[in-house]
Amino acid sequence: MKAFFDDRQWRHAPRHFMANGALLPNPEEPRRIEILTGGALAAGCSFAAPGDAGLGPIAALHTAEYISFLRNIYTRWRRIEGAGEEVIPNIHPASRSDGYPKSAVGQAGWHQADTACPIAEHTWEAAYWSAQTAIAGADYLLEGGTMAYALSRPPGHHAFADLAGGFCFFNNSAIAAERLRAAGLRPAIVDVDVHHGNGTQGIFYGCSDVLTVSIHADPARFYPFFWGHAQERGEGQGLGYNLNLPLPRGTGDADYLATLATALERCDSFGADVIVVALGLDASVDDPFQGLAVTQEGFARIGAAFAATGRKILFVQEGGYVSDTLGANLTRVLSGAQGG
Repeated sequence: MKAFFDDRQWRHAPRHFMANGALLPNPEEPRRIEILTGGALAAGCSFAAPGDAGLGPIAALHTAEYISFLRNIYTRWRRIEGAGEEVIPNIHPASRSDGYPKSAVGQAGWHQADTACPIAEHTWEAAYWSAQTAIAGADYLLEGGTMAYALSRPPGHHAFADLAGGFCFFNNSAIAAERLRAAGLRPAIVDVDVHHGNGTQGIFYGCSDVLTVSIHADPARFYPFFWGHAQERGEGQGLGYNLNLPLPRGTGDADYLATLATALERCDSFGADVIVVALGLDASVDDPFQGLAVTQEGFARIGAAFAATGRKILFVQEGGYVSDTLGANLTRVLSGAQGG
């Protein structure tokens, strides 16, 4: 399988992470790259560096205002006397209709949903090349490939059009799907991350030409809390084009795979000719977030289920954090997709 990655993605090394009021090491650490690369190589992937498609494919989904913010905020932040080493918001608007401030602190609150997306010196560069990695995967399918893996890091599925959150800055899976849609294909995004793909849902919530499906731990008591509930079906022209399939905490292979079958049936009904898999591996029984309980064998069957659709498949890396089985889980997904 063809795989894509750019070395500049190593440069984002977030330090700040707060959970339940406690400061903890940030789990979206660069070491994930080493583990995931090893897992992909073990599945027989051959890596290539992405080309630079420019800002156009990113700006097709993310606002110019937000892109300008991400590009410049670290430099502006460093001008603040006594500012911390990372851009972290401490105030947020009550709604998206509130006034847009000029202050760097205020804009951080506007464009960063939570404290899990700290911005440091090299965040812009890494996020840009993470998006280019997903774009390269989409282009590979457009050029005749049938299956590809994009090692996009930092991940993307919690990023809205103008809002970072949950370790995510640019929505790589959404950018790839839009690239495919603009070329005349009919893409479905199936998000298998343990967390709901709230940014992806938000970007396409009013659209009828991209199907969004997310399988995730029930957000009633799990991040991102405010999105991912079953009643969220889309709005306007997009009504019926968003499907959320929340699962009880601790759900294992059998129920997970039955839910995936429901997701793929919806892709059939949509008439999808390509599926972008937002590939979170944090549904693993061994993942530090402990949301779901998918085993290595379960991941192999997930990969095989996508391949069995007979469609073009682009796997875009989302979550999946350091554990003894992280690399093996990726190997099992990609091997399963290739019939191994």
